[in-house]
Amino acid sequence: MSITRKARQGLMAAGAFGALALGGSALANAAGNDSKASQGSATQAGAPAARHDPTKPGGHVGANGKTERPLSASVAAKVKAAAEAKVSGGTVERVETDVDHGSPYEAHVRKADVTELEVLVNEDFEVTAVNTMGRR
Repeated sequence: MSITRKARQGLMAAGAFGALALGGSALANAAGNDSKASQGSATQAGAPAARHDPTKPGGHVGANGKTERPLSASVAAKVKAAAEAKVSGGTVERVETDVDHGSPYEAHVRKADVTELEVLVNEDFEVTAVNTMGRR
C-alpha cells in the first residue's frame, strides 16, 4: 500500500515539528540544569556556601543573608578600572557590591583561558584580593 504524496508530506512535517519540539525541550532542560549547577559559589576555606536567589536584584545572596547589588555608573567604572589594572587581559563581566568577603565591591573577570576570577575592591578603589572561582 502506498502513501499519497500529501500524506507523506504531512507525516514529514509532523516528524520535523516533533523533532524541533524535542530539541527545544532538551535545550530548556540543559539550561535549567546548568543554572542549578551554577547556583553554588566558590567559598573560602571554612566559609559557609552562598546561594543564588534569582528573584532579587544582583541575585547572589551571601551566607550572611545579604544580597549583592548593582553599582552606580561612577562607582562601577572605578571598580572595573581597578580590576582591569590588576588582571591584565581579563574581561570584566560584571561589577557589584560584595557580601561575602568584607570588601564593599567586587568585579567578576574572565581571563582568556576561561578562568573566572573575583576581584575584591575596597572603598578607596584598591584591589584587596583576587579569588579564583569554581568552574560553572
